[in-house]
Amino acid sequence: MRLRLPEERPTEPPTGYKIAHPVLSQDGTRAGFTGVSLGGALPYGVVADASCVYGLRHRAPHRRCDCGFHCVHDRTAAEGLLSTAEHRTAVLLEVSVLGAYIRFERGFRYARQRVRTATVGACACGRPATALADAGWGRPGWRALAPSCAGCLRGRTGMSLAAFARLAGNGLRVVAGAGAAPPGDGAAVDGFGVPELVAEAALLQARLDWFQTQLARLGEPGPDGGRKG
Repeated sequence: MRLRLPEERPTEPPTGYKIAHPVLSQDGTRAGFTGVSLGGALPYGVVADASCVYGLRHRAPHRRCDCGFHCVHDRTAAEGLLSTAEHRTAVLLEVSVLGAYIRFERGFRYARQRVRTATVGACACGRPATALADAGWGRPGWRALAPSCAGCLRGRTGMSLAAFARLAGNGLRVVAGAGAAPPGDGAAVDGFGVPELVAEAALLQARLDWFQTQLARLGEPGPDGGRKG
Protein backbone atom coordinates (compact mmCIF):
# COMPACT_ATOMS: atom_id res chain seq x y z
CA MET A 1 0.00 0.00 0.00
CA ARG A 2 1.34 3.42 -0.94
CA LEU A 3 1.40 5.87 1.95
CA ARG A 4 0.18 9.41 1.28
CA LEU A 5 1.13 12.43 3.34
CA PRO A 6 -1.77 14.46 4.75
CA GLU A 7 -2.54 17.53 2.65
CA GLU A 8 -2.71 21.07 4.00
CA ARG A 9 -4.34 24.02 2.28
CA PRO A 10 -3.51 27.10 4.38
CA THR A 11 -5.29 30.37 3.67
CA GLU A 12 -1.99 32.23 3.98
CA PRO A 13 1.59 31.10 3.27
CA PRO A 14 3.29 29.67 6.36
CA THR A 15 6.16 31.64 7.86
CA GLY A 16 9.55 30.10 8.49
CA TYR A 17 13.02 31.14 9.63
CA LYS A 18 16.49 30.25 8.36
CA ILE A 19 20.00 31.63 8.20
CA ALA A 20 22.03 32.50 5.11
CA HIS A 21 24.96 34.60 3.98
CA PRO A 22 24.19 37.78 1.99
CA VAL A 23 25.99 37.87 -1.35
CA LEU A 24 26.67 40.44 -4.07
CA SER A 25 27.22 39.54 -7.71
CA GLN A 26 30.69 40.13 -9.14
CA ASP A 27 29.46 42.99 -11.32
CA GLY A 28 27.58 44.57 -8.40
CA THR A 29 24.19 44.50 -10.09
CA ARG A 30 22.45 41.74 -8.09
CA ALA A 31 22.10 40.87 -4.42
CA GLY A 32 20.88 37.68 -2.84
CA PHE A 33 21.70 34.96 -0.34
CA THR A 34 23.52 31.65 -0.18
CA GLY A 35 22.64 28.87 2.23
CA VAL A 36 24.81 27.39 4.96
CA SER A 37 24.28 23.69 4.24
CA LEU A 38 22.71 21.68 1.42
CA GLY A 39 22.51 23.80 -1.72
CA GLY A 40 24.85 26.47 -0.34
CA ALA A 41 26.72 26.60 -3.65
CA LEU A 42 23.59 27.98 -5.40
CA PRO A 43 22.86 31.63 -4.44
CA TYR A 44 19.20 32.65 -4.65
CA GLY A 45 17.23 35.86 -4.87
CA VAL A 46 14.48 37.27 -2.66
CA VAL A 47 11.88 35.27 -4.61
CA ALA A 48 13.19 31.92 -5.81
CA ASP A 49 12.24 28.40 -6.86
CA ALA A 50 14.05 25.36 -5.53
CA SER A 51 15.63 22.71 -7.74
CA CYS A 52 17.19 19.37 -6.98
CA VAL A 53 20.81 19.93 -5.92
CA TYR A 54 21.65 16.41 -7.08
CA GLY A 55 20.69 17.19 -10.67
CA LEU A 56 17.72 14.84 -10.71
CA ARG A 57 14.77 15.86 -12.85
CA HIS A 58 12.02 15.58 -10.28
CA ARG A 59 10.30 18.64 -8.85
CA ALA A 60 11.43 19.85 -5.44
CA PRO A 61 10.62 18.97 -2.76
CA HIS A 62 10.54 15.28 -3.61
CA ARG A 63 9.41 12.92 -0.89
CA ARG A 64 12.35 10.59 -1.41
CA CYS A 65 15.03 13.26 -1.78
CA ASP A 66 16.58 16.02 0.36
CA CYS A 67 16.01 18.74 -2.25
CA GLY A 68 14.07 21.95 -1.72
CA PHE A 69 14.45 24.98 0.50
CA HIS A 70 14.64 24.33 4.23
CA CYS A 71 13.50 26.41 7.20
CA VAL A 72 12.41 25.98 10.82
CA HIS A 73 9.16 26.98 12.51
CA ASP A 74 10.70 28.76 15.47
CA ARG A 75 12.69 32.01 15.21
CA THR A 76 14.66 31.22 18.34
CA ALA A 77 15.80 27.91 16.87
CA ALA A 78 17.12 29.70 13.78
CA GLU A 79 18.86 32.33 15.90
CA GLY A 80 20.59 29.54 17.79
CA LEU A 81 22.33 28.46 14.58
CA LEU A 82 24.11 31.83 14.49
CA SER A 83 26.09 30.88 17.60
CA THR A 84 28.39 28.44 15.79
CA ALA A 85 31.74 29.79 14.60
CA GLU A 86 31.11 29.17 10.90
CA HIS A 87 27.75 30.94 10.98
CA ARG A 88 28.61 34.04 13.02
CA THR A 89 28.48 36.32 9.96
CA ALA A 90 25.24 34.88 8.56
CA VAL A 91 21.95 36.77 8.75
CA LEU A 92 18.53 35.65 9.98
CA LEU A 93 15.86 35.38 7.30
CA GLU A 94 12.10 35.44 7.76
CA VAL A 95 10.53 33.74 4.76
CA SER A 96 7.13 32.97 3.31
CA VAL A 97 6.82 29.29 2.41
CA LEU A 98 5.26 29.11 -1.06
CA GLY A 99 4.23 26.28 -3.35
CA ALA A 100 4.30 22.63 -2.32
CA TYR A 101 5.89 21.85 1.02
CA ILE A 102 6.53 18.96 3.37
CA ARG A 103 6.01 19.71 7.04
CA PHE A 104 8.34 18.23 9.62
CA GLU A 105 8.40 18.48 13.40
CA ARG A 106 10.82 21.42 13.38
CA GLY A 107 10.25 23.01 10.00
CA PHE A 108 9.49 22.79 6.29
CA ARG A 109 11.08 21.54 3.10
CA TYR A 110 9.47 23.41 0.23
CA ALA A 111 9.42 24.42 -3.42
CA ARG A 112 9.35 28.22 -3.47
CA GLN A 113 10.02 31.08 -1.07
CA ARG A 114 9.96 34.83 -0.61
CA VAL A 115 12.45 36.38 1.80
CA ARG A 116 10.52 39.07 3.67
CA THR A 117 13.06 40.28 6.23
CA ALA A 118 16.81 39.86 6.76
CA THR A 119 18.06 40.68 10.25
CA VAL A 120 21.76 41.53 10.33
CA GLY A 121 23.72 40.79 13.50
CA ALA A 122 26.50 42.79 15.12
CA CYS A 123 29.84 43.64 13.56
CA ALA A 124 32.78 41.44 14.58
CA CYS A 125 33.95 44.27 16.87
CA GLY A 126 30.67 44.13 18.81
CA ARG A 127 29.04 47.31 17.54
CA PRO A 128 25.66 47.23 15.72
CA ALA A 129 26.11 46.79 11.98
CA THR A 130 25.30 49.67 9.63
CA ALA A 131 26.58 48.02 6.45
CA LEU A 132 27.47 44.76 4.73
CA ALA A 133 31.16 44.44 3.81
CA ASP A 134 33.27 42.01 1.80
CA ALA A 135 33.64 38.87 3.94
CA GLY A 136 36.75 37.66 2.14
CA TRP A 137 35.18 34.61 0.49
CA GLY A 138 32.45 33.81 -1.99
CA ARG A 139 30.98 31.55 -4.67
CA PRO A 140 31.78 31.63 -8.39
CA GLY A 141 30.46 34.98 -9.60
CA TRP A 142 29.32 36.03 -6.12
CA ARG A 143 31.05 37.82 -3.25
CA ALA A 144 29.93 37.03 0.30
CA LEU A 145 29.15 39.94 2.62
CA ALA A 146 29.35 40.19 6.39
CA PRO A 147 27.88 42.64 8.96
CA SER A 148 30.09 45.67 9.56
CA CYS A 149 29.99 48.91 11.53
CA ALA A 150 31.08 52.18 9.93
CA GLY A 151 34.48 52.07 11.63
CA CYS A 152 35.37 48.56 10.44
CA LEU A 153 34.13 49.26 6.89
CA ARG A 154 37.13 51.47 6.06
CA GLY A 155 38.93 50.30 2.92
CA ARG A 156 36.59 47.36 2.28
CA THR A 157 34.04 46.88 -0.47
CA GLY A 158 30.59 47.21 1.05
CA MET A 159 27.17 48.76 0.97
CA SER A 160 24.59 50.05 3.42
CA LEU A 161 21.75 47.83 4.60
CA ALA A 162 19.25 50.00 2.71
CA ALA A 163 21.30 49.79 -0.49
CA PHE A 164 21.42 45.99 -0.25
CA ALA A 165 17.63 45.88 0.21
CA ARG A 166 17.07 48.11 -2.82
CA LEU A 167 19.39 46.02 -4.99
CA ALA A 168 17.78 42.73 -3.89
CA GLY A 169 14.32 44.17 -4.62
CA ASN A 170 10.93 42.48 -4.24
CA GLY A 171 10.10 44.34 -1.04
CA LEU A 172 12.95 42.93 1.03
CA ARG A 173 13.48 44.58 4.43
CA VAL A 174 16.99 44.56 5.89
CA VAL A 175 17.21 45.55 9.54
CA ALA A 176 20.02 45.69 12.07
CA GLY A 177 19.72 43.43 15.09
CA ALA A 178 20.88 44.37 18.56
CA GLY A 179 24.64 44.78 18.87
CA ALA A 180 26.39 42.36 21.18
CA ALA A 181 29.75 42.96 22.80
CA PRO A 182 32.30 40.17 22.28
CA PRO A 183 33.54 38.60 25.54
CA GLY A 184 37.00 39.10 26.99
CA ASP A 185 39.37 42.05 26.87
CA GLY A 186 37.78 43.35 23.69
CA ALA A 187 34.36 43.86 25.30
CA ALA A 188 32.63 47.09 24.35
CA VAL A 189 31.55 49.55 27.01
CA ASP A 190 28.90 52.08 26.02
CA GLY A 191 29.83 51.66 22.37
CA PHE A 192 33.62 51.73 22.91
CA GLY A 193 36.07 48.83 22.97
CA VAL A 194 39.34 48.67 24.90
CA PRO A 195 41.46 50.24 22.10
CA GLU A 196 39.06 53.19 21.85
CA LEU A 197 39.00 53.64 25.63
CA VAL A 198 42.82 53.59 25.80
CA ALA A 199 42.98 56.24 23.08
CA GLU A 200 40.42 58.39 24.93
CA ALA A 201 42.42 58.06 28.16
CA ALA A 202 45.64 59.09 26.38
CA LEU A 203 43.90 62.13 24.91
CA LEU A 204 42.51 63.16 28.29
CA GLN A 205 45.96 62.76 29.88
CA ALA A 206 47.53 64.93 27.18
CA ARG A 207 44.92 67.65 27.73
CA LEU A 208 45.47 67.47 31.51
CA ASP A 209 49.23 67.86 31.03
CA TRP A 210 48.63 70.90 28.82
CA PHE A 211 46.25 72.39 31.40
CA GLN A 212 48.75 71.93 34.22
CA THR A 213 51.48 73.56 32.10
CA GLN A 214 49.26 76.60 31.52
CA LEU A 215 48.50 76.88 35.25
CA ALA A 216 52.20 76.72 36.05
CA ARG A 217 52.95 79.51 33.57
CA LEU A 218 50.21 81.68 35.06
CA GLY A 219 51.76 81.16 38.48
CA GLU A 220 55.26 82.39 37.43
CA PRO A 221 56.24 85.96 38.59
CA GLY A 222 56.18 88.68 35.92
CA PRO A 223 58.95 91.23 35.11
CA ASP A 224 57.68 93.62 37.82
CA GLY A 225 57.61 90.96 40.45
CA GLY A 226 53.86 90.35 40.15
CA ARG A 227 52.20 87.21 38.86
CA LYS A 228 51.28 86.79 35.21
CA GLY A 229 47.68 87.32 34.23
